[in-house]
Amino acid sequence: MHVVPPTTPEALTIPEVMTALRLSRSKVYDLIRSRQLASFTVGRARRVSPDSLRAFIQEQIEENAA
Repeated sequence: MHVVPPTTPEALTIPEVMTALRLSRSKVYDLIRSRQLASFTVGRARRVSPDSLRAFIQEQIEENAA
């Protein structure tokens, strides 16, 4: 039996980002508007790459470690 590990999505929805960061919808959009969190749109759908989310988290850790 071949078990396939779960794949990481290439793009996260805003609700997924909200859950990951434990932040409100408006705060996530504030981070996007201020360019602290990179995102892109497909049609009317806004998405965040997992790499962008990881980079944002890493920046926050580094800023708060000082």
